Formats: sequence, C-alpha cells, structure tokens
Amino acid sequence: MKKSLLLYIHGFNSSPLSLKANLMQQFCQSHRPDIKVVIPKLPNFPEQASIVLRDLVEEYRHQYQIGLVGSSLGGYLSVWLNEQYGFKSVLVNPAVKPYELLADYLGEQTNPYTNETYCLETHHIDELKQLDVATIASPSDFWLLQQKEDEVLDYRQAVERFQGAKQTVEEGGDHSFVDFERYPEKIVSFLDL
Repeated sequence: MKKSLLLYIHGFNSSPLSLKANLMQQFCQSHRPDIKVVIPKLPNFPEQASIVLRDLVEEYRHQYQIGLVGSSLGGYLSVWLNEQYGFKSVLVNPAVKPYELLADYLGEQTNPYTNETYCLETHHIDELKQLDVATIASPSDFWLLQQKEDEVLDYRQAVERFQGAKQTVEEGGDHSFVDFERYPEKIVSFLDL
C-alpha cells in the first residue's frame, strides 16, 4: 500500500508561508504524521510553476498516494494536475479564469511573503490559458471550499464550474478563507490520505 502525500499548491503572490498551508502542515504533524506534506515555493510564472509541479508529481507518484489542496491560483493548477493524473483535490476559493483576472496585474509585482519583485507580462497570461481544462471529467474528484465575500474572485464562477463536485459554500468570509482551521481533518479524509 502506498504512503500518503498531501501536495499544497499556493496561489498568486503567495508562498509556503501562507496561513492555510501552515494549518495543513500543523494538522498533519500533530494528527497524521504518516502523511508527507509538500508545499513547494512555486515560480511566479505559470509555465515554470507547471513544470515544478509536474516534476514533483513524477518524483513522488509511484511511492505515494497524492492528494491536492489548491488555494486561489493553486486551485486552477490543481484542476490541471487532476486532468493529467486523476488526483483528488480540495479547492479553496479557486481561481476559475485567472487569465482574465491577472490581465489587470500586468507589470511589476512584489510578492508580499518573499519581497521578490518580478514583471508579469502578456505571454504569462497566454501560459495560463495553456493550462486551462475545458471540461472537468470527474467532478467527484473535487471538493470546493468557497466563501461568498471573496473580494478577489466571483464565487459564482467556482460554484458553476464545479457543478457535480462536493461543495461547501459559506456566507461571508474573504479570499483568505476565514476560519480555515475548521477543515484540515475533513480535507485529509476527503483526499483518502
């Protein structure tokens, strides 16, 4: 039987230092030390991020059963990985059309976690489009955790996109997903880790 691995995929201008990533890691350390938690620091550009994720999956998939947790842009990347490998995934306030959203962010960016400065260009938006999954083949692989007062993304896009998936849609909240600490145990259970 394969060992379990939880791959946490952070969002745009985020990092492995994000609160949700750390809550998942702390839960597993305290309650499920048998689960290997991998939280990569993803490159700022979509194509590079996809290569890092694919390389990680190829490194681990033969020895581990992998489950995904993707936040915001990480949710979009989780859908892309699911299409290729079939991994179950929990999506936290996921970006559904980040290539539309990030068009407003072209130019110089500074990651608030790492203070890294970089320039987001039009071809990076094209890279995001290349990762788009037109149709979700197995909605039952997904659990959508969505809060309606997300100030960054329109929650209705995710509710529509993940029809047929397990959905928890909460009133209030924000893009960070308020009170996320209620969910790590249930997430691990959903991912069959």
